[in-house]
Amino acid sequence: MPLAQLLTPAQLASRLGRPGLVILDCRFALEDIAYGQRSYAEGHIAGAQFADLERDLSGPIVKGVTGRHPLPEPAPLLERLRVWGVDNASDIVLYDDGPGAFAARAWWLLAWLGKREGVYLLDGGLNAWRAAGLPLTSEPPTRASGNFQGQPDASLVLSAEQLQQRLSDPQLTLLDARGLPRFRGEVEPIDPIAGHIPGARCATFTDNLGGDGRFLPAAQLQQRFAALLAGKPQQELVAYCGSGVTACHNLFALSLAGYPLARLYAGSWSEWITDPARPIAQGD
Repeated sequence: MPLAQLLTPAQLASRLGRPGLVILDCRFALEDIAYGQRSYAEGHIAGAQFADLERDLSGPIVKGVTGRHPLPEPAPLLERLRVWGVDNASDIVLYDDGPGAFAARAWWLLAWLGKREGVYLLDGGLNAWRAAGLPLTSEPPTRASGNFQGQPDASLVLSAEQLQQRLSDPQLTLLDARGLPRFRGEVEPIDPIAGHIPGARCATFTDNLGGDGRFLPAAQLQQRFAALLAGKPQQELVAYCGSGVTACHNLFALSLAGYPLARLYAGSWSEWITDPARPIAQGD
């Protein structure tokens, strides 16, 4: 069974109230960092707790050193997961508004800490839940703390230094999850320098989704990533994006397609460009 798993709104609705179920609302907006908390307070799936990208799913930013969403330290993340009621055997369902990028970040963090069974993304997110006519509540959940024990898996991450040393490796496949205009360096609405890491291929994360906002079937995702790998070994694939968030969407989709969990360059473009000695590229 692939590490990545999806639930439809109907499947989640049928599981609400089950013992051991933890639901995390991961909504966020880069242009309005209060959006997620505000939207959660206005209405969320019953039993869901709010997981904020910047407060809970990222670590502190060190200006000129880290990217915009560095990995959180394991200890506070583990403590937060326990507060949310997570046990080692919990079933966990993650959602955001729909595309799944912020939910996938939470999924990857759980996998990084060793929680690799019983973790699901709500396919289509809250948009699909609403479209199915399912209810929301503004009531805060109540639940006992959990006892989740996890350890970060260093083999799933690559540092900027490690990646720079590997850029000349012909076996490396480096996938950039940002949109093509940002990849080419034609526009850069967020970071101070435009472009991409040399040798990368553009693999826009939204191309993992169909027109209905749900993930493509596994066979189509397999075809997509096989074309991007172009015969190179799948174990040499590394994913990145602007800040280590949407890259997790590609890692989730790769897992849905049956590929092993690939590595993440967590600092991504926003960290890469903090050192002017690191090379950059523009265009295709």
